[in-house]
Amino acid sequence: MSTTRKITVAALAAALGVTTLTACGGETKDSPSGGAEGPKAKTVTLVTHDSFAASGSVLKEFTRETGYTVKVLKSGDAGEALNKEILTKGSPQGDVFFGVDNTLLSRALDNGLFTPYEAKGLAEIPRAVQLDGDKHRVTPVDTGDICVNYDKKYFADRKLAPPQSFDDLLKPAYKNLLVTENAATSSPGLGFVLGTVARYGEGSSQGADAGGWQGYWKKLKANGVKVVSGWEQAYNEEFSGSAGGRKAKGDRPLVVSYASSPPVEVLYSDPQPAEAPTGVATGTCFRQIEFAGLLKGAKNEDGGKALLDFMVSKKFQEDMPLNMFVNPVVEGAKLPELFTRFGAVVDKPGTIAPDRIADNREQWIQSWSSLVVK
Repeated sequence: MSTTRKITVAALAAALGVTTLTACGGETKDSPSGGAEGPKAKTVTLVTHDSFAASGSVLKEFTRETGYTVKVLKSGDAGEALNKEILTKGSPQGDVFFGVDNTLLSRALDNGLFTPYEAKGLAEIPRAVQLDGDKHRVTPVDTGDICVNYDKKYFADRKLAPPQSFDDLLKPAYKNLLVTENAATSSPGLGFVLGTVARYGEGSSQGADAGGWQGYWKKLKANGVKVVSGWEQAYNEEFSGSAGGRKAKGDRPLVVSYASSPPVEVLYSDPQPAEAPTGVATGTCFRQIEFAGLLKGAKNEDGGKALLDFMVSKKFQEDMPLNMFVNPVVEGAKLPELFTRFGAVVDKPGTIAPDRIADNREQWIQSWSSLVVK
């Protein structure tokens, strides 16, 4: 979802570990909030993946409105973060969990991680993304498209057209060029696998799709796909097109990332280029919806509810595109010009019904791991 500033990882990887985001947006212990609740700001802890980011000014507004300071606990990629919460369910690490998506939602719900809460402002969110229906165990926060990104310079230098579809990735011209994330630990990695399930199905007796998605992955493995643990490693260490927070770039010009990754490369370049240095293979995309929920057993349940309300407010929603490089779910939330100008438009992303994902996800992950990783 994001690349980096010249020195430190920006946007989706703005910080690692535990960060207390106060009114000034810095790292600090609990500090006076200026509110009416006493000398110290009350703390609400948000457990999330490493890609969470928000503007200090927006979090300052939340503190001013509620008296709560947001403490952000980052727990790895989305799959890893969710697994940690499952292991500690009933005695959660925080009050709200953000980052479970439609590929992993049933795992979170089946484990009873969340206390139902109907966030204020939910009426402004389309029913199509409210996948938990009227139970309100989770609140939709953003959408995005998981897609293969490519390094424009690499392909231009070699006078080679970049791939645009899943089928293209199997061609000899793209051998040993793609890096993706592990579907067992990474939501982009799982989303990319689900994109192939949506495209090729479980198999057919004839034609190019014979063998279904598993047959596709056998061919992709034979064509040299590389698998790493998570998005940070794939994009910032392996991908040749990332601005990166490092001295040496990776050597893979194809990476599984997001349709909104190119605007990040523009935003954090100095000077900003007239054209994004990376592109998107729009025929490889899968639609992702991310949710937040009030953790069962939260120590600060009231603060957690206030934070969920804030996350679906227009102020937070309009802050997301140039911080987490995702699309708001609230109707009427405005998108920045840079985001719309350089981001790819995906007209027909792959989708799979949530109940089908729930019924098959673990089997698909096991099959994929056996085929590609083991």
